[in-house]
Amino acid sequence: MSSVICVQNLNHYFGKSQVRKQALFDINLDINTGEIIIMTGPSGSGKTTLLTLVGGLRSAQEGSLQVLGKELCGANEKQLTEARRHNGYIFQAHNLHGSLTVLQNVRMGLEVQPRIPPAEMIDRSKKMLEAVGLGNRINYYPDDLSGGQKQRVAIARALVGQPKIVLADEPTAALDKKSGRDVVELMQKLAKEQGCTILLVTHDNRILDIADRIIYMEDGHLISDDSVNALAIAGSGARG
Repeated sequence: MSSVICVQNLNHYFGKSQVRKQALFDINLDINTGEIIIMTGPSGSGKTTLLTLVGGLRSAQEGSLQVLGKELCGANEKQLTEARRHNGYIFQAHNLHGSLTVLQNVRMGLEVQPRIPPAEMIDRSKKMLEAVGLGNRINYYPDDLSGGQKQRVAIARALVGQPKIVLADEPTAALDKKSGRDVVELMQKLAKEQGCTILLVTHDNRILDIADRIIYMEDGHLISDDSVNALAIAGSGARG
């Protein structure tokens, strides 16, 4: 298996001079093609910071962070924009546009892709909405959907561009147990079909079993990187 994400001796800071605070400490991590990786740990442990760096939402500062063979440590805005084109994003707050229909929201996931004809955008968006069970909701607006349905739209938008990497930050936090389970199982199924890698941050111990590997973080440090230790930590009542 080839590494999609390779992190070496990564440090990251917020603020400057006297108020500078270190958020990540010497992170080393390899993630392979097609893996589903869950990051868990207490609030403020650095999970979301690492996710945003991998996703090219901000530039890494010290060490090495290679994503799809491109170095993102010290990357400029143009390089970060290019890196983001290979990613799909799913967040706790689904971030749907209330003034757009479900179909239009999903189509936005293709807007960053160059040279896709409008008719193909619509066709691909409809097929992806059918895949997430919302083929009969394409002309609805987000306010007409349940929380679980909104997250399914967010999944469709993230996956419609067939990204190499899907980054998810607390995708089940606002959902009840059944809706949360349905959402992650759907994400897992579609990602496996498309052969993409998932990096998912969660506090939800109920979904840890979908992961190939579980990473446990605490105080900016990567504490463990395997399913046995992380599941034991989660089972012992660690909250993240």
